[in-house]
Amino acid sequence: MTGQAAVAVFDLGKTNSKLFVLGHDGSILWDARSKPSWVDHDGIRVLDDQALFAWMKDVLKTAVEDHGARHVTFSGHGCTFALTKGDSLVHPILDYEQEPPREVADRIDMLVPTFSETYSPRLPLGFNYGRHILWVEATRPGLLAQADAILSYPQFWSWTFSGRKVSEVSYIGCHSHLWAPLIGDFSSLVDNRGWREKMPAFAKAGDELGTFPVETKSGEAVPVAVHNGVHDSNAALYFYRSVGFDDFTLVSTGTWVVIFNSTCPLGALDEHRDMLANVTVDGRPAPTIRFMGGREYEIASGGWNKPVSLEALLRVIAKGAFALPSFAPGGPMQGFDGRCVGPVVGGEERAAAALLYVVLMTDLSLDLIRSSNPIVIDGGLVKTGLFAQLLAQLRPAQPIFTSTTAEGSAFGAAALVFDELGQHPFANETVEAASLGVEGLDAYRRAWSGFLEIKDASAMQPEKELHA
Repeated sequence: MTGQAAVAVFDLGKTNSKLFVLGHDGSILWDARSKPSWVDHDGIRVLDDQALFAWMKDVLKTAVEDHGARHVTFSGHGCTFALTKGDSLVHPILDYEQEPPREVADRIDMLVPTFSETYSPRLPLGFNYGRHILWVEATRPGLLAQADAILSYPQFWSWTFSGRKVSEVSYIGCHSHLWAPLIGDFSSLVDNRGWREKMPAFAKAGDELGTFPVETKSGEAVPVAVHNGVHDSNAALYFYRSVGFDDFTLVSTGTWVVIFNSTCPLGALDEHRDMLANVTVDGRPAPTIRFMGGREYEIASGGWNKPVSLEALLRVIAKGAFALPSFAPGGPMQGFDGRCVGPVVGGEERAAAALLYVVLMTDLSLDLIRSSNPIVIDGGLVKTGLFAQLLAQLRPAQPIFTSTTAEGSAFGAAALVFDELGQHPFANETVEAASLGVEGLDAYRRAWSGFLEIKDASAMQPEKELHA
């Protein structure tokens, strides 16, 4: 492959699928976007992988023909796996946002290793994807018996394009119940269930696995090098480390807000707060806390998809209107149902209350993960503009940086490929966020925190419900 070739990165989120083509200088040459389709299959929601594959092939062709892409890799959302036999799936890929039936959950949850072994908290739905593998095994045992490989989600796509099945540590170590980070090996669950033989050999994120022929308009088949994929938030962590950040906290945002702080001791992780040890691309434990911030904003805001003005924030703060946790499963405030209190009618003010909620949940999470070092914010929430500035006001002792691209997962995946090619095109282009200087924000935080100290969920009933 030419040293000047571009790299195509499929950044595959739960809600949005994106392709970025990055030139040899690290610039974005082109991007394309779609949404994955989750469909019903025998009463279970699954990915329409063929529809997504068709879109991926189509945009990769454009990337190759029009933008010189000769390498492709994958950054994938967590909690997802594929069961394969030979060159096909033995069952469609499960949507992680579904709960096994109670009678099944009672049986399979008894099999989960302790937190002290996996540093993977017991979470609902398929947030631990080992739990969903147990669900398949308990209800469709023949499928797991047939499978010759259990593939993590990015590795499913690496295999789809290259034909080679591998494992990758940052994804398997991502709150799956499948990994024991202190020993750097599979957990007891894998061996107790006899799954180790179904786990392909490990390859590093970014390693070249094979080629995929892309047919151009002229009829020429252009071989595109296929590289091993990576877990999306871990890719972002790798990217910022690669451009010079060392002792820092990463706030990676999208459907999830995932916060990494390598200086937090593992002993401080509270499994009941959705705190865990992720695993970096080089196999090191990465203390983490997370909540479904992007999803919660969407729900709490009533689907607001426009900017939130400073004026709307000031009105919400002055009125004392609050969004209270939690609007999605998991996170550090489990056991409470998300609701809003105060004199808010809807529209932009509802969105402002939702934005303040996500900022305050991030602030709380940063305290829990013992963050006192510089903070880097990456991902979709950067684009709101006010998120980083609000957080900078709440945490004045910590410099807060944002990326000019906010696409750290895609850039990290590309950086892993460029590293494989002996190239290092990226530089630190983050900018420090200035405090917003909003009057009354500290008092608003204290009042919001007061609601969280109420132990009885029934005491949290709102005086006035927030209306769409």
